[in-house]
Amino acid sequence: MIKGRGVVFTVLMMILFSGCTQTVQPEKTTQLPVSNEVTKMELTSPEFKNKGKMPARYTCDGEDINPPLTIDDVPIEAQSLVLIVDDPDAVNGVWDHWVVFNIPPETEEIPERADIGTAGENSWGKEAYGGPCPPSGEHRYNFKLYALDLKLDLQEGSTKEEVEEAMEGHILEETELVGKYQRKK
Repeated sequence: MIKGRGVVFTVLMMILFSGCTQTVQPEKTTQLPVSNEVTKMELTSPEFKNKGKMPARYTCDGEDINPPLTIDDVPIEAQSLVLIVDDPDAVNGVWDHWVVFNIPPETEEIPERADIGTAGENSWGKEAYGGPCPPSGEHRYNFKLYALDLKLDLQEGSTKEEVEEAMEGHILEETELVGKYQRKK
């Protein structure tokens, strides 16, 4: 008889609890269109195309001033930008032509003769742009732009190595523009 009461009790409980369940309809939400377009930070120059020849004006054979640069699609969370220009084809290893850090992230253009951000030290020991001046053959000049999640706590005149070490683990995005130059004989 106890077994019978247990079965009856179980059936009654199932009936009782089955009435307590409620189907919840999901709230209707407005779906926003999703863009499949992914933007990437970009560095360009109106004076030369990527992997194109740099005009002599921006070299030791010309005015030795920095070329104008255009920056697009910096990540909104960026706190600063870093620009490093170097020559990987130099005879004695990579030669640093320009090191600039703590460039404001809202910067869209770097004009000729730019005085922007904090100047680091180039391979000539100067805190300025030093244009291409290859002793022989055609060299590549890498204009590397980095978006960082912080401003670098470095002094003016810091070396490329110090800048690279300080920005380690803080790069949100990076891009590169390559210019080529060969001196006329």
